[in-house]
Amino acid sequence: MQSASAHERRLLKIVRALDTQDRATLIAFGEFLLAGGAEVAVTGESERSPRAPSEPQHEPRPEQESVVAAIKRLRRVYPMVDPGEMLHETSALMAAHVLQGRDATEVIDELEGLFEGHYRAQLSVTLSAPAADDV
Repeated sequence: MQSASAHERRLLKIVRALDTQDRATLIAFGEFLLAGGAEVAVTGESERSPRAPSEPQHEPRPEQESVVAAIKRLRRVYPMVDPGEMLHETSALMAAHVLQGRDATEVIDELEGLFEGHYRAQLSVTLSAPAADDV
């Protein structure tokens, strides 16, 4: 068995020191990061070519969906939207849910609007950009 790294030992020490509610918050935030919330910090901002984005691949919203699951679903629905452009807003909504106890349904409603808005804005920019033949 491989020994734990210094980071793993530190994280385990922190988890053990937290109460049940704070542990749940830490786990939820970790799942958010794992879902790609911190992707831009790891990969850097990607440059996108000004081509028309594909259509969203809508998936039905489950009745009981967590905020993390909603973010994952919305990233599948809107793969053409750069998650880095929404990192601040998505993180703020996740924090409002996890840290301030904001209702998951309300947060998911706002996340859906956020993704839709970014898709529409990207579509608008793409449609107004001159075609390669026009340049």
